[in-house]
Amino acid sequence: MDFTFTEEQQAAVEAAQAVFAGVSPDAVPSPALTAGAVAEDFDRALWARLADADLLSLLLDEESGGAGLDAVALCLVLRESAKVLARVPLLENSAATAAVQRYGGQELRTQLSEPAGRGELVLTVAANGRTGHDPAELAVTARQDGAVWVLDGVQTAVPWACNADFIVVPAHTDADRTVLALVPRDHEGAVLAEQISTTGERLGELRLESARIAPRHVIDAEGAWEWLRDLLATGTCALALGLGEEVLRMTSAYTSRREQFGFPVATFQAVAVQAADRYVDLRAMEATLWQAAWRIGTGADGALPACGDVAVAKIWASEGVRRVVQTAQHLHGGFGADTEYALHRYHAWAKHLELSLGPAAAHEEALGDLLAAHSLG
Repeated sequence: MDFTFTEEQQAAVEAAQAVFAGVSPDAVPSPALTAGAVAEDFDRALWARLADADLLSLLLDEESGGAGLDAVALCLVLRESAKVLARVPLLENSAATAAVQRYGGQELRTQLSEPAGRGELVLTVAANGRTGHDPAELAVTARQDGAVWVLDGVQTAVPWACNADFIVVPAHTDADRTVLALVPRDHEGAVLAEQISTTGERLGELRLESARIAPRHVIDAEGAWEWLRDLLATGTCALALGLGEEVLRMTSAYTSRREQFGFPVATFQAVAVQAADRYVDLRAMEATLWQAAWRIGTGADGALPACGDVAVAKIWASEGVRRVVQTAQHLHGGFGADTEYALHRYHAWAKHLELSLGPAAAHEEALGDLLAAHSLG
């Protein structure tokens, strides 16, 4: 078996590294230094560079102006973005455009996914439900009034909602189906209230009150939401991995320079053991991430549905990213809390990722239910 990345996937990584080389984590707005939101908008200049490098259309097919790559390639690019704390809706926009292409009609693909792949439109996804703990697809109801769909409900903590052009909203119907409605940001019956994440970035609470959505902006296809949800979760695991790898690199560099009793603290056994444990965490995060991304990208069969592999990746990522940044803060000592040093920014972003992924215990329970329902013999 060959576990190496393809030439196309490696080319995507190299393009991402070239774009992100100009991003300084020290310049990322700090929630510790800013009251309220750290910025009104995401990094539009970086967004334009990503578009110029064709990194917003990785998952679109060639007929739509994309690269025709898979979830693994997207996760490779997301991993690089997290290392520099890139303030762009790369995950949400990429996942939404891919879902529209995969499950939407030709009119919708032409109107939304292709312009989003060029960076001309920005799409995001409401994936956190009413509270952040309940299933997102149950937070909003959808009913048909003639040909028009009518949406009611609340979605919380929608990333980049205040700046996106369209929000992909999962909603359940009386027939117990989930549809995906693409709701324009400024739309009658749709109200956005500002929320602030631990990173200091703006989120949006989306309230839908009899919002009427044209049928061309609704995707009613079997499995569309489940596929999009798994891709978002796997992409978030990729962000956690990239952030964790950079934090461990920073910790290694600092403990190699910092001396006590005439020796670098990195040579002390207690320090080396903690760093080694976090390295093991990162390698487990990486292995489970690629398994989940491969299942989503190829649609390959397995003993469990792909959501089982996604659950395993989420278990490792949600626990692992927390342990990595906590150990980094400990090994940095007071220097880790210095607001002139970037580590506190990584800690805030790690907390946001951990909350986005949800508690490992919940994913373990979901995995247990899958194991109980599927024979592995």
